[in-house]
Amino acid sequence: MTNAKRLYRSRTNKKISGVCAGIGDYFNIDPTVVRVAFVLLAFISGIIPGILAYIVLALIIPEEDEVKGHG
Repeated sequence: MTNAKRLYRSRTNKKISGVCAGIGDYFNIDPTVVRVAFVLLAFISGIIPGILAYIVLALIIPEEDEVKGHG
């Protein structure tokens, strides 16, 4: 089986639901950078759209164990 790169929500490095940590892992960057960028974008676009985007991502991105087959 190939080791395809998969996007997932982190179970170990999460602050709220693991979305930013999962995105950071996927793009091989520090999750803190993703968190700061997300907050800045949320303030620029308006708080409500930023929160809604985060909720949608938390609902559609599978959790780490579900992706790796441990769950």
